[in-house]
Amino acid sequence: MEKQKRYQRLTAVTVAVATLCFSHAAVSQTAAPNKDATVITKQENAEVYKQLPFDDKQDFEDAQRGFIATIPNGVIKTDDGGTSWDLNKYKFLQGQAPDTVNPSLWRNAQLNMFNGLFKVTDHVYQVRGLDLANMTIVEGDNGIIIIDVLVTKEAARAALDLYYQHRPKKPVLAVIYTHSHADHYGGVKGVVDEADVKSGKVKIIAPEGFLAEAVSENVFAGNAMGRRTLYQYGAFLPASPRGQVDAGLGKTTSFGTLGLIAPTDTISKTGETRTIAGVQFEFQMAPGTEAPSEMLIYMPQFKLLDTAEDTTHTLHNLYTLRGAQVRDAANWWKVLNEAIVRYGDKTDVVISQHQWPTWGQERAVSYIAGTRDMFKYIHDQSLRLANEGYTMTEIGEQIQVPDTTGKKWYNRGYYGSVNHDSKAVYQRYLGWYDSNPANLHPLPPEEESKEFVRYMGGADAVMAKAKQDFDKGNYRWVATAMNKVVFADPDNKAARNLEADALEQLGYQTENPTWRNEYLMGAYELRNGVPKVPGVNTVTPDAVAAMSPSLLLDYMGIRLNGPKANGKHTTINWDLGNGEKYAIELRNSVLVYTQNATLPNADATLTMSKDGFASLLMGGQTLDKETQSGKAKVAGDSQKVTALFSMLDSFNPMFNIVTP
Repeated sequence: MEKQKRYQRLTAVTVAVATLCFSHAAVSQTAAPNKDATVITKQENAEVYKQLPFDDKQDFEDAQRGFIATIPNGVIKTDDGGTSWDLNKYKFLQGQAPDTVNPSLWRNAQLNMFNGLFKVTDHVYQVRGLDLANMTIVEGDNGIIIIDVLVTKEAARAALDLYYQHRPKKPVLAVIYTHSHADHYGGVKGVVDEADVKSGKVKIIAPEGFLAEAVSENVFAGNAMGRRTLYQYGAFLPASPRGQVDAGLGKTTSFGTLGLIAPTDTISKTGETRTIAGVQFEFQMAPGTEAPSEMLIYMPQFKLLDTAEDTTHTLHNLYTLRGAQVRDAANWWKVLNEAIVRYGDKTDVVISQHQWPTWGQERAVSYIAGTRDMFKYIHDQSLRLANEGYTMTEIGEQIQVPDTTGKKWYNRGYYGSVNHDSKAVYQRYLGWYDSNPANLHPLPPEEESKEFVRYMGGADAVMAKAKQDFDKGNYRWVATAMNKVVFADPDNKAARNLEADALEQLGYQTENPTWRNEYLMGAYELRNGVPKVPGVNTVTPDAVAAMSPSLLLDYMGIRLNGPKANGKHTTINWDLGNGEKYAIELRNSVLVYTQNATLPNADATLTMSKDGFASLLMGGQTLDKETQSGKAKVAGDSQKVTALFSMLDSFNPMFNIVTP
């Protein structure tokens, strides 16, 4: 608890991703209203009913199968009386799709509304629809094992309480993290006490590399990712037929306290097993698939395979729009193929940590195989086209998935998409450059836009043509052209509004809810400006506490302002007081460090714990206060230490995106 309180001073505990929805009401009061669907958008959406098998209702049966109960009123409260989760705002998801929502997306959004406690099979239960992800609860002889724990403490606690209301109240003996994304570990402190983990009473099991990946993804590029996450999840959009309707894998993320407890047991090889409370778990490693650190779980007693997030009822991301490392489609399909070989003939039900299960051996294998085939097709055909000389953008436009794969509901683009997944394959193998020298060193967006607008005859001429194209339904081009005008003249309100109108219609038409959120968030900020709110802070107290000294120094190097450091040279020996030492040197505007080393004749020697150093790094304390309290000691030139920390940037979490 003392460590937690200490880190509370470093930075406010972030609410996961969509904590952002924190000011929907306040923002919406002054926001420009969204507009109607145009005639062309209405026609485009009506055509979708002819293209897909809407008569197939199997998913609706599966999503409701085993339902036991849900939470009262669809609301979860935070400790201070705020709202962590509220499904009431999605009550509009009834009947046929309105003109402003793609019918396929509307269908998926309705499916993601089924929520509560569900029985999967004897001894295995899931809580679904109370956060973006699922909590899976496995009943053992003398306790329960929880697989993944949602985003926040509040949601996880409510999910476990719901389970206990309808099942015996056995103690939690273990928590298994399937992978390193926050929606699967963030709620851990809502289901177990950290003291019980430290005492060995509760195990925390995770795949190899989990802690480093969980921390680094949320810290190293965390500020940029947090801002972009606002777009992916539609943070400032009202939940409505003209706003946010879904997040693909679920409705959105819960609001509350994001935590992390380090694993006490690591799985490193496929075939490893653990027996907990009489239940056997066999693990299949899946690194570099949906997450850098991930694993699948087979439970032979129940003939149940948990595919973590490697199969869901949507085509998944090979590249996520919030930003992350590109995922390995080749490894992904091979992992799924291995799962079929290892477990296919002895699996009666497949679950994942999002959405609903698939029952029956034949259906289960077909589902995994169909997902496998989709990833392999996108991988192979993207590279085929790349080897024929097509660029990333051309491949995204050209690639056509066969109906036998692409019209399966679980392969529809509700999270990933064929378009941006194919671009991810290109990026993974060939990078950002398309080998056309004209694209090797383009002008920065603002300067380039001014030149484009000048060549096209000025803003008024561009807008006149764009209005004609808008009337024809050429919304993609209108958005592109108006983006140039806006970047050339960000105060041109007419251009901002026309770009917003085009983005809005693209949002209404798209099947993919994350694309919809991106388009509508862009439209929102063009009309209303960047909201004056704190933004997302992914550098949470638990994340900082989990960072090794090396990771802290890596992050310090990322924050170092190179121009400010130009010409400066500083050497510091950091003694952690526990036998660990680091030699730190500022040279050539980079921060270089060496573990288990000291520098002779260093400018200063800083004796301080890792926690204290983190407090300095995150701005929770000053060096003077830490030395005065006796928590730090400096031998040598303390001004050199203070000066080094003064060269670190503090990032603006609400930087501009759709304007310069």
